[in-house]
Amino acid sequence: MTTPPETDPPATPGDEPRRRLHPLSPLLNGAKSIAVIVAALSWQTLSEVGVGRFAVVVTVIAVGVVIFSVVGWLNTGYHVVGRELRIAEGLIWRRNRAIPLDRLQAVELRRPLLAQLTGLAELRLEVVGGGKTEAPLAYLTVREAAALRERLLALAGRTPGAAGRAVHEPAAGPPALERPLLRVDNRDLLISQLLTPQALLLPLGVAFVATQFVLEHSWTFIGIASTVTAMAGVLLQPIRRVLQDWDFRLARDPDGRLAVRHGLLETRSQIVPLNRVQSIGVTWPLFWRAKGWLHMRLDIAGYAGPQSGNDKHSDRLLPVGALATARELAWEVLPGVDLAALVTTPPPARARWLNPIALNSMGAALTDEVFVSRSGLLTREVTIVPYARLQSVRVIQGPLQRRLGLATVYGDTAGGRSGVARDRDVAEAWWLAEQLSIRARHARGPAPRPADPVAEAVADPAPEDDSFWRGPERS
Repeated sequence: MTTPPETDPPATPGDEPRRRLHPLSPLLNGAKSIAVIVAALSWQTLSEVGVGRFAVVVTVIAVGVVIFSVVGWLNTGYHVVGRELRIAEGLIWRRNRAIPLDRLQAVELRRPLLAQLTGLAELRLEVVGGGKTEAPLAYLTVREAAALRERLLALAGRTPGAAGRAVHEPAAGPPALERPLLRVDNRDLLISQLLTPQALLLPLGVAFVATQFVLEHSWTFIGIASTVTAMAGVLLQPIRRVLQDWDFRLARDPDGRLAVRHGLLETRSQIVPLNRVQSIGVTWPLFWRAKGWLHMRLDIAGYAGPQSGNDKHSDRLLPVGALATARELAWEVLPGVDLAALVTTPPPARARWLNPIALNSMGAALTDEVFVSRSGLLTREVTIVPYARLQSVRVIQGPLQRRLGLATVYGDTAGGRSGVARDRDVAEAWWLAEQLSIRARHARGPAPRPADPVAEAVADPAPEDDSFWRGPERS
């Protein structure tokens, strides 16, 4: 009897061999690390050891960093297995990560300056509950990075109708047309960053330092270099904003997602599914009001919140623009929301004991679609939270608030920021909390019910009760 030849078991759909990053990745990562190390060495170190020894130290560090980067590259790989992205890295300390793609919120394509010169790009993945980027893949070719981003988003269900074609990497083809929404004028961007406290106070600092030099007759190289470094530190934030938001463009892709592109030395391309937007923030800086300018931000699920202090996440919706432009963008992201029609009511007059100056700048409102809160005296801010994005509702009372019969209501989202109705009357605060809870539940729609009638009875024995938000009995 003849036995049939043995054959390999069929491959699981979506499985693939482990892939390495681009061979130039060690050089780019090494150059970035070298730049950080050299920047950490002060001018005082250069003056003490001399230019020659300083160059030798930098060369030795550079060789060591490149060797370390090459070893890391040889032990780094990634591949897609089913609905997981698996990444292995490390030699001494091995690290293996499996990222469930159903937790994936956004994938951003970044191209630092060296990556632009070499035709490479970096992918950054953001997942639910992540306080930082979960899996930076640096570096891939631009073509590979764009194809992998679309594939991961499709597997994660962020691309409508694309789950079926995401099993294998899609073949490259002509890009589908996008609908442009906005392009920020770089001139307005520069002027807006000149109208910041740092830029406006810089001439006073330069005049003070120059006066000290003239009086003391001391013009040493170390003194001049330290002064220039200090001035650069003052202007660091406005300069960073200009570099990050240069050539800012917004568009809607064929799948209805928001395409965000910006950057000069480091270009960024991000695809934002609109159902991941948790809130919109609108800010009117003090020195921008004369020109009628404002800026808008997005809070996206999966990105670190403002408390992390991380300025690397992309949250721009409008770096600088007029109210008319902001109204159009708000309507694009949250259909039915007119920014100019959001009228808020202030807290009661007795709240002035807690806010003697800024009371009139505070306010809150509930519209048919969103929860709106307003704050800020010098810098005015408005936060807009769709009801469907509310994760929790809180009513907080401090000791002084209890004495005055006030309370604060928080509508929390997964994006890290909250809509806040500060110092409202206690009865109004509990009513706001009840309304937020009811409207959030209705906006999300009914929960899916189990098919088994017995399980249905156990899972939902009674209709939901909102009596909790009626508040305690007041004496």
